[in-house]
Amino acid sequence: MRLATFLLACGLPLLSPMVAAAAPAARPPVTPLAVRKYLVYFRDKAASPYSVSQPQAFLSARSVQRRTKQGIAVKPRDLPVNPAYVAQVRAVPGVQVWYTSRWLNAAVVMCDASVLPTVLALPCVRTSGALNRPATQPTPVKLEPEEPITALSRTSGTPADYGIAFGQADMLGAVAMHDAGFRGEGMQIAVFDAGFPGVNTTTPFASLLADGRVASTFNFVDKNTNVYLRDGHGTNCLSTMAANQTGTFIGTAPKATYRLCITEDTGSENPIEEANWLLAAEYADSCGVDVISSSLGYTTFDNPALSHTYADMNGRNTIAAQAATVAARVGMLVVNAAGNDGNGGWRYIGAPADADSIISVASVSAALTRSGFSSYGPSADGRIKPDLAAQGGSAAIVSTSGTPVRGNGTSFACPILAGMAAGFWQANPGLTAQQVISYLKQSATQAKAPDNSLGWGIPNFAKANELANPFVPLTDISIYPNPLADGQDLLLNVPTDLRRIALTVRVYDMRGALVAEQQLTTSSPTAVLQVGRLRPGLYLCRVQWDGEAPRTLRFAKQ
Repeated sequence: MRLATFLLACGLPLLSPMVAAAAPAARPPVTPLAVRKYLVYFRDKAASPYSVSQPQAFLSARSVQRRTKQGIAVKPRDLPVNPAYVAQVRAVPGVQVWYTSRWLNAAVVMCDASVLPTVLALPCVRTSGALNRPATQPTPVKLEPEEPITALSRTSGTPADYGIAFGQADMLGAVAMHDAGFRGEGMQIAVFDAGFPGVNTTTPFASLLADGRVASTFNFVDKNTNVYLRDGHGTNCLSTMAANQTGTFIGTAPKATYRLCITEDTGSENPIEEANWLLAAEYADSCGVDVISSSLGYTTFDNPALSHTYADMNGRNTIAAQAATVAARVGMLVVNAAGNDGNGGWRYIGAPADADSIISVASVSAALTRSGFSSYGPSADGRIKPDLAAQGGSAAIVSTSGTPVRGNGTSFACPILAGMAAGFWQANPGLTAQQVISYLKQSATQAKAPDNSLGWGIPNFAKANELANPFVPLTDISIYPNPLADGQDLLLNVPTDLRRIALTVRVYDMRGALVAEQQLTTSSPTAVLQVGRLRPGLYLCRVQWDGEAPRTLRFAKQ
């Protein structure tokens, strides 16, 4: 695979509206070769008008809540760049400030090379790095899938609801996860890619838009909110999670909420795309995203002088890896494709798959064997990579025309697994992102002997859920949506053998105080629980019948 904030701080809206118009926005004019983009690093955040004690000034309430739930403090790295420093750079004639980065305390600027020394001479500036210096002959960027996509008829024997997507979902236990009532409700997933054409017009994504579950969009390449254009790679990847057309294709997180970000420019390969990845990660953090799914990776660039080496794949050297690491540190679950260089000269994972504390995803076939193209580890500093695996060989995806097809690449293994991970976290809202990773690894096929081919192997939702809840059978009674949002009914999923039986349902807060009690008997598979108006937080729901020991379920109220 060769691919390469609170937005108040970037000069962008925090919650970009979903773009419904079909007309693509005009791209900025091509700039002269002497005019380039640079990442300008500032010396400090001294005299900042922002404070870690008032994060609501630069982070959304959902972002702060995600940190609070996981015991993560807001730190100086989270503060926006000092506006006074940005003003000094912007005041230099010939300089355009495109974005700013909280985590790297930097700004993406565009200027003529002759102007850069003036910027570097500013007392607030520490150094800079080139982001898009072109080569004499730019190398075309090749997006996954690496093999031609061919349309296939539905495989016989697969459940009708999922179509050709059944096998890859069932491999990870996602079908059982859906049966238990966890389809991503209330979870937010940010997708970083090269474009999402067809998502706003085709049937497999119709419920996604109809339900208002595209929470925001942003195109970091063109600096606008139109993402339904450019390359269809993002559409393919998104479909493995979000497509939801019964009888045709169901993804692994068909009820999650999504934020769609274009970070990749397929017309060239330059470090600016790593900077875009960084900016998108900060955007996702600011919005309160739970999971990042990125089927992108960076190794070499059009200008060889800017290219990485395998020694750089240590989780620290590249902009993308630094961004992924901080994203993990602020409580997001980062899932990234391992790469498709297993049969190539590079062979190893790219950035940011080398980052610490994230899930780097390898590819297997439907027969559970490693795909030949799947990149190997370890990271350059010796850590086991990739981390987990999912189906990327002949994976089921949806084309930009809305047709179910198959393709190859760790690009598809990544979101398939990310969707399952989101559902697992939904089922276990009290876990931290790092605990989610730990349970998924423990549930995987190579948990006792991880290697640098498939990492810990193929994870399984049911096994991971049993590890996280050893005394609560997955196939037993369940509740959803989880987490519960304002205005939603809390529903009890009633197994067949408990229908027409008197049930006692009690809900407790985490202090053990009883907040709701209800007696119910139903012949339906679901029943509405009368819990009243709950405050945000974690709750225990205990269901008892016929003198049996109560079943205890956990859920979160947003």
